[in-house]
Amino acid sequence: MQYEIWGGMMPAVTLKLEQGESIYTQSGGMSWMTSGINMETNMSGGLGKGLGRMFSGESLFMATYTSQAPGQEITIASTIPGEILKFEINPSYRIVAQKGAFLCATPGVELSAFVNKAKTGFFGGEGFALQQFTGNGTVFCEVDGSVREMDLAPGQKMIIDTGNVVAWEASVTYDTQTVKGFKNILFGGEGLFLTTLTGPGKIWLQTMSKSELAGAISPFLGSGK
Repeated sequence: MQYEIWGGMMPAVTLKLEQGESIYTQSGGMSWMTSGINMETNMSGGLGKGLGRMFSGESLFMATYTSQAPGQEITIASTIPGEILKFEINPSYRIVAQKGAFLCATPGVELSAFVNKAKTGFFGGEGFALQQFTGNGTVFCEVDGSVREMDLAPGQKMIIDTGNVVAWEASVTYDTQTVKGFKNILFGGEGLFLTTLTGPGKIWLQTMSKSELAGAISPFLGSGK
């Protein structure tokens, strides 16, 4: 499989599939494709795994696209201005990502919900269920805004505003901490809790989130009257 990520701040990934190669995405995720690709929609893993995907921000049903001839192409576009990241997953390397980050993957990659402990889930800003990618293959994830990759040393900690975390390697510890100081809580603009990521391992941070984008444009939207 060959791929091209293109489109600047409105990115898409075009995948060139040889005969028999497949890619899957959430239902409705395909933008366009050549005529030699077959689509099959199913619950992928059964009802339990489908519900888990829903909690992590994806659809209950998944669509698998399989090339029926050499050199077929399919394009899948991001849903928000930003970037697209590619991860190579294997049995000893898995990635945890923000809710809704999944774009598409090869069939050997399993998308499942990564359930946080209660405090982190309710207050960490990423939702109770994150996304986890395991198995063997390639997965593409979408980033809100621009991305910064960092490699944390053992014990090194980053304190991050809610919603600015894209993904991290499984070796990284994800937690929350309370903002200190009464005035900081009331007037600091960061809320009550911040996310903490502790090394070792790589992390990927983003410059904005969907909620921040929605908040920035909402004053300019009409009332609908």
